[in-house]
Amino acid sequence: MRLRALLETDALGLRLLGGEDELDRSVRGVMTTDLRDPSRYLSGGELVLTGLAWRRDAADAEPFVRILAGAGVAGLAAGEAELGDIPGDLVAACAQYRLPLFAVHETVAFATITEHVVRQVSGERAGDLAAVVDRHRRLMTSGPTGGGPEVVLDLLGSDLDLHAWVLSPTGRQIAGAGETSLPGPVGAALAGHHLAATRTGRRAPHRATVGGTAYSLFPIRNTGRGALPASRDVRESVLSDWLLAVEADAGDWPSARLDLLQGVTQLIAVERDRRDAARTVRRRLAQEVLELVQTGAPPAEIAARLRVAAPVLLPGLGSAPHWQVVVARVEWGGEEGRSAAGAPKGSGPDVAGGPVAQALLEEILVDPAVTGPDSADRIAVAHTGEEAVALVPLPAVAAPARDAGPEDARAEADEDPALHADVLLAAVREPLSAGLADDGRLTLGVSAAVHSPEGLRGALEEARHARRVAAARPGRVCAAGHHELASHVLLLPFVPDDVRRAFTARLLDPLRDYDRRHRAELIPTLEAFLDCDGSWTRCAARLHLHVNTLRYRVGRIEQLTGRDLARLEDKLDFFLALRMS
Repeated sequence: MRLRALLETDALGLRLLGGEDELDRSVRGVMTTDLRDPSRYLSGGELVLTGLAWRRDAADAEPFVRILAGAGVAGLAAGEAELGDIPGDLVAACAQYRLPLFAVHETVAFATITEHVVRQVSGERAGDLAAVVDRHRRLMTSGPTGGGPEVVLDLLGSDLDLHAWVLSPTGRQIAGAGETSLPGPVGAALAGHHLAATRTGRRAPHRATVGGTAYSLFPIRNTGRGALPASRDVRESVLSDWLLAVEADAGDWPSARLDLLQGVTQLIAVERDRRDAARTVRRRLAQEVLELVQTGAPPAEIAARLRVAAPVLLPGLGSAPHWQVVVARVEWGGEEGRSAAGAPKGSGPDVAGGPVAQALLEEILVDPAVTGPDSADRIAVAHTGEEAVALVPLPAVAAPARDAGPEDARAEADEDPALHADVLLAAVREPLSAGLADDGRLTLGVSAAVHSPEGLRGALEEARHARRVAAARPGRVCAAGHHELASHVLLLPFVPDDVRRAFTARLLDPLRDYDRRHRAELIPTLEAFLDCDGSWTRCAARLHLHVNTLRYRVGRIEQLTGRDLARLEDKLDFFLALRMS
């Protein structure tokens, strides 16, 4: 807006005292001050409001006006409530520096002027930004010349002072404005809020507060070739949709600003559609390899397919990579779960888990520290039936030197590029649990790395077995790795529930009852004793007990259960009972 428009608004009670030739200056904001030097708070283009409390005598006017002019303010408005008429020295100083000067009638509050300026400036900026967003949408629709979602996020920051980020369903940052990144834990928390609100059918934008900061969350609906009909179950897309997180509370926004943000999300959806189209090649490669492996094709034929896949998944790699297989499955509840997801009972078929697991696995396998929409370029995921299968290439790891010492071995372990089940889900478990709500489960299994086509079939079976181990555990999001398949842990999940309960009750219930009556801590003592491999001194030190006290407790355990903790068989029975309880 122009200074002239302020003068023409009768409700503001402004009277021009000088600078008539400068009334076409643009006003970008408003600032109230009574500091003698407010330069640190000025960025240029402001209308400065002052009650003249900084003025002690006539000599103060020139330095004050010089500072304002140097900061590039649009004009100065001085209130008449304190001194009555505006001092002549201030009028002269403003004329010297060609700074427009207004007198504010004593009946007009500075807040009235501030509100008017902010409303006008915000409205004009929103209109300008809406035009830019529309132009940018046309550019991105016709080709990649629009510059990606970062351009519009930069505009939101510069023109509307809104900090915004595009996040994946796990909270990973896909795009952001400038150099400001959203901390990983904050992104994960916001994604969890968004998924939980979506599952309960709440109307967007969703409002959330994380770390004392308010955010508004806007869903980014896939409107491209892979879009689902609006009538389909929300569970088919909730774990794959992006979201726009804006650092502001949109609860009292006018409809024009909400419409503008909706336009921004539509624009970003174009980028999402382009990203999904680029994944088609990688998915097809994974599907071809998976079909060859499952049908028992000759290793030479599988190797030929892998030679085609390697340049796509690992461009520039000098040697053939190792491969890992990851299997994931997403399972939903029945009709009760469908009602919780927001769709009426009995509406349509059950949710297909394969495509949901495929999209989710493509996100999970991306390093959470990596930003950008194309950071999953080296991940190929297929789906067959209700499960998704990922073929993950790993750079070949050189064999350790014969004379390598312990430090070299530790360094090599730190640089191990292989995927580990527990690490894989650590950063995404919280938001995904919110999206799965009370009717969904994600289970995941990870194979060991293999270095030849002959090993892929075994790796696939290994990953599937590991996923079944994960499925036997409690929790919405569970994972298991190949190392757990060579342990008693593999056997425990498949013990029937009635056998499990009877076995643990026979051994542990007498100890629990005794602990409840006497607060004797026999169960913790038993756990520590077995964990210390039956060492009296180490166990006593861990529990901060005298060895004689420990011997008394172990004797009580043996008396109550009729077992002998000096015998390997009885130790093993107690160990299994504790693991199954």
